[in-house]
Amino acid sequence: MNREEKFNQLRENTEFDIVIIGGGATGLGCAVDAASRGYKTLLLEKYDFAKGTSGRSTKLVHGGVRYLAQGNIHLVREALLERGRMLRNAPHVCHKLGFVVPVYSWWDKWYYGFGLWIYEFLSAKFSLGKTRILSKAATLKHLPDLDSTNLKGGVLYYDGQFDDSRLAINLAQTAIEYGALVLNYCAVSDFIKKDNKIIGLIAKDELSNQEYSIKAKAVVNATGVFADDLLQKAEGHAEVTIAPSQGIHLVLNKSYFEGSSAMLIPKTSDGRVLFVIPWHDKIVLGTTDTPVKEVALEPKPLEEEIHFIINHFNKYSKHKIDYADLNSVFVGLRPLVKVGAEKKTALLSREHSIKVLSSGLINVTGGKWTTYRSMAEQTINKAIQASGLKFVRCKTRRLQIHGYSKEKTNSHFAIYGSDAHLIQQIIAADVSLSEKIHPDYPYTKAEVVWVVKNEMALTVEDVLARRIRLLFLDARAAIQAAPVVAEIMAFLLGKNTEWKEEQIVLFHELAEGYLVK
Repeated sequence: MNREEKFNQLRENTEFDIVIIGGGATGLGCAVDAASRGYKTLLLEKYDFAKGTSGRSTKLVHGGVRYLAQGNIHLVREALLERGRMLRNAPHVCHKLGFVVPVYSWWDKWYYGFGLWIYEFLSAKFSLGKTRILSKAATLKHLPDLDSTNLKGGVLYYDGQFDDSRLAINLAQTAIEYGALVLNYCAVSDFIKKDNKIIGLIAKDELSNQEYSIKAKAVVNATGVFADDLLQKAEGHAEVTIAPSQGIHLVLNKSYFEGSSAMLIPKTSDGRVLFVIPWHDKIVLGTTDTPVKEVALEPKPLEEEIHFIINHFNKYSKHKIDYADLNSVFVGLRPLVKVGAEKKTALLSREHSIKVLSSGLINVTGGKWTTYRSMAEQTINKAIQASGLKFVRCKTRRLQIHGYSKEKTNSHFAIYGSDAHLIQQIIAADVSLSEKIHPDYPYTKAEVVWVVKNEMALTVEDVLARRIRLLFLDARAAIQAAPVVAEIMAFLLGKNTEWKEEQIVLFHELAEGYLVK
């Protein structure tokens, strides 16, 4: 994944079968799908891969327990099947995780037990394990820091967990391996039309400002919460199709809630579920569902959202927390499909919408990470149909994602899958690169070298937010690691001291937004 090499390819040939705009879960899934079918494919991302919603999820690969309670069996069934495929196709970055629902009445024990048994039943051959009713003692064995006051027991079920932006990078690598051209920091500034139909677009390299005129038989808009900007440009109207919803997550040290299982609080005061999830040796608490009017690249948590999660956690945990205990807070915007005048985003469907617009633009919105593959399959099928390309059937149901590895290891390098040994080779060639970028975390200088050379990381933020997840795990530690990372990057990218200092300042300003004061 050498960016300059990819731009050289673009200069040589600017005609494609399918151009995808957006480097999040849906866009990258579309790129893998189209390229693996043999179509000449280009993906353009204005910022970095998974910079937006797709890097800020709750880190779950799940069917959606609360959608089952809403009666949306179709969505749950599809998501559970896709959950199974994700865990099968990318086992290095996706794994099963036990969840315990604590219950405080005998009625709730059987009510949630029956509901979660149906949830498991719907997963069919992709079941991750048997749902079990737990005694009070067994519940506390799974969740030793749970407040046991009035506890009657619990229900154990299984779902999936993953590292979202790591999977996004792996999807970009997979698309490239199948012949796609994939570029970050490359924006679409305009569309090229003939007889009011899109036949191409103008792309601009955000770093050099060079523009490229690109021809395309089909163009897919997969820009998530930013979809309306391009849709309006393509169609020449001001219609709004996205109802953005904000979800925040708080990150704590694992000592506040020990145990290998996650906890699901089944009903909060706003009717949502709340998760307490072990992730990268930390605990993630989330999430909220707050309607927002403004779509921001770096959304900010609201004070009431932080209070909401802290208060709910404190009701269930023996260890009470406050602002000072938070390592980081990260915020994502859900690109929910706008339906009529509905104001409560928690009630809006998580299903996706794929439309071929009058300009010929294929517009895909909604959905969630777990169903990214099936969304991509349906979107590319629609693109083939709309553009008259010769039909080739989808190949992604069993397609192994870059990094695929079933090797079990406790090393933090496991997240790189089959690439882990290549990072170890970097260390073997230069032992100084085994040094940590921060004394409290396992991440090494070798990983910085790897992601700059092989994963299109171009800024300190790219490295510390999405290739290595330190910003999300501990914002203060990430700020402290930034100078080390900037130094290595400046050397590898041939940048001067001014660039290095600017990167440190920019990252510090960004990371301040992940700190709770």
